[in-house]
Amino acid sequence: MTPPVDPSLNRRKLRLALRQARENARLSQREAAERVEWSQSKLIRVETGTVSVSVSDLRALLGLYEVTDPDRVHELEEAARGSKGPSWWSKYHEVVTPQFAQYLGYESAATSLSTYHPIVVPGHLQTRGYAEALLAPRGLEPERARRVVDLRMERQQRMFDGAKGPAATLVLDEAAVRREIGGTDVLAAQLEHLLDLGARDRVRLRVLPFSAGAHYSTLGSFVLLGFPDDDDLLYLEYAAGSMTGGEDMELLARYQECFQAIMDLALGDTESLDLIGRIKQDLGTR
Repeated sequence: MTPPVDPSLNRRKLRLALRQARENARLSQREAAERVEWSQSKLIRVETGTVSVSVSDLRALLGLYEVTDPDRVHELEEAARGSKGPSWWSKYHEVVTPQFAQYLGYESAATSLSTYHPIVVPGHLQTRGYAEALLAPRGLEPERARRVVDLRMERQQRMFDGAKGPAATLVLDEAAVRREIGGTDVLAAQLEHLLDLGARDRVRLRVLPFSAGAHYSTLGSFVLLGFPDDDDLLYLEYAAGSMTGGEDMELLARYQECFQAIMDLALGDTESLDLIGRIKQDLGTR
């Protein structure tokens, strides 16, 4: 049975379609909002995909933009009906910041994901034991920590276990695969999980060796999301998170170049998995 489309994906579909239709009609956001007697802020929220769109509001915009093709109108009306309701991560609202929720919406729609982490295995790839050990020093309430881990596990399952998901290229620093988070048993299980994921068709897993030296992102992790119908997006994993796309093309391009440089410095696919396998084997001899 095909799972229902997440409301965030329908909001994104409407965001792209309505922005393009407005631009085709050669109207600014202010002009379009005035014509349909909306506040400009409402139109901005619609075009950023942060709110759902009612069918009546959609029809008002489509009429203004002269979108009349019956099939296209029906398609967008169905998207409007599906744009309401909670997204899959809404049940974790107590541990998801608004900024991260917005990012998860983009991540769910991405066709490619590229990420680098210099310190630990990123949440995309963590086992439950590793995630629990990583959170332990933060002193979170046990229930809150459990919810954070549950979110990571469901996010990972949705990304890698279904028929759909982004083509993922993940580069881990050698420090991340050697740091004994949770002790040798937890790390060994984590490394086995990396070997399993690295063997999957949609996943490329690379290790950046210590011998690579310094590079642009030595001190920070980042994620690049790619879309076939929209600007790429950069997510910098600060404490509060930070996203940038078309509004800062220079920074986006800098990190795209950085990722390519990291890929050039990293071990090849087979060599990376061999290194992870050797580190795991060494743990078993202690």
